Amino acid sequence: QLVTHRPCYTTLHFPMILSYLWVEMDYDFKTKLAAERERVEDLFEYEGCKVGRGTYGHVYKAKRKNGKDEKEYALKQIEGTGISMSACREIALLRELKHPNVIALQKVFLSHSDRKVWLLFDYAEHDLWHIIKFHRASKANKKPMQLPRGMVKSLLYQILDGIHYLHANWVLHRDLKPANILVMGEGPERGRVKIADMGFARLFNSPLKPLADLDPVVVTFWYRAPELLLGARHYTKAIDIWAIGCIFAELLTSEPIFHCRQEDIKTSNPFHHDQLDRIFSVMGFPADKDWEDIRKMPEYPTLQKDFRRTTYANSSLIKYMEKHKVKPDSKVFLLLQKLLTMDPTKRITSEQALQDPYFLEEPLPTTDVFAGSQIPYPKREFLNEDEPEEKTEKVFKLLKEQNHHTEHGGSPRLLRLKPLHQLCRRHNSGGSHQQQRQVKLQE
Repeated sequence: QLVTHRPCYTTLHFPMILSYLWVEMDYDFKTKLAAERERVEDLFEYEGCKVGRGTYGHVYKAKRKNGKDEKEYALKQIEGTGISMSACREIALLRELKHPNVIALQKVFLSHSDRKVWLLFDYAEHDLWHIIKFHRASKANKKPMQLPRGMVKSLLYQILDGIHYLHANWVLHRDLKPANILVMGEGPERGRVKIADMGFARLFNSPLKPLADLDPVVVTFWYRAPELLLGARHYTKAIDIWAIGCIFAELLTSEPIFHCRQEDIKTSNPFHHDQLDRIFSVMGFPADKDWEDIRKMPEYPTLQKDFRRTTYANSSLIKYMEKHKVKPDSKVFLLLQKLLTMDPTKRITSEQALQDPYFLEEPLPTTDVFAGSQIPYPKREFLNEDEPEEKTEKVFKLLKEQNHHTEHGGSPRLLRLKPLHQLCRRHNSGGSHQQQRQVKLQE
């Protein structure tokens, strides 16, 4: 009788048996894994050491708790729960990519309790956004301190070297900007460039569908190539080269070359009138002979409707750079011109750029971009843990009011100056670097 009450496994469906076994095995596996899993909070001291904040999450300066290792690390906490597609892409690429000028992923931590993902990197004390900001501030204080030309050359060479490695391995970065170009502080890799934030990166060896279908709009507006703004369907390595050209110009002048009032807003429409207007105001309107395929761009009809060639007749890169004391016959200008070529098919490649005569004249590029000199740039400041969302909203509200006031004949200066100046002071006492940047550039 006892036997008859036992489940007869010969009469049960085989999948049901597997499901019973899987539940038991899965529970045991998870329990064992949770017990063995290393927890970030047990290994690292990082509370109150937040140095970065953005849409991706938060970055903390961290040290090991055991005291055996005095090395400083960067802990990047991915926003949200679980692993997003962007985080998956970044982790997958960084696990494979190994180059002195690409940030190295040391380890990935998965927190079982709150489903957070942490990425561990070597800590970089500086980045180009803060370095350029330092020099821009010196200019504003009437004590101009130009970036040393040798340092500019070393920075550019290492950026190109890192991007050449990515491109040689069929990877587009797609979000190059000063904030994503890190520079190591004191230590064994002093003054070395590290290209970071691979969340937008893509493999492009044999795309099954147009890249524009996957992410209609990528790259921060100011560093976005004109073909992207005109809706290019199969963009190439040339978009990274354009962004490098923008960064190069910014290093030479301490000003974003294509600074536009609009903020970095995600939209499904790639066409951006104000950004194109800014590019043409610096570069001039592209002649048909200079960019023959411009007529094939999806947004070309809109371009014809919204723009007049004659408006930009007196604009050129030569005139813009001459204002910043860069001579048109200098090797530095000639390379910049090749990087900022409007036609992506004629734009120089990273490999060609690395062989440019600019890098053969003195001073030669160095592994330590500071060339052994004392580093004048301050260390990163720690940010408040609380996210000051209301301050960001105030900034956008003021900018909206400013635009409305200007459209109705008012003076944008009168409306803008006082409230934004006050906001700047409040941000400097605890707001995020991103918000400080938005306010400062609007002034």
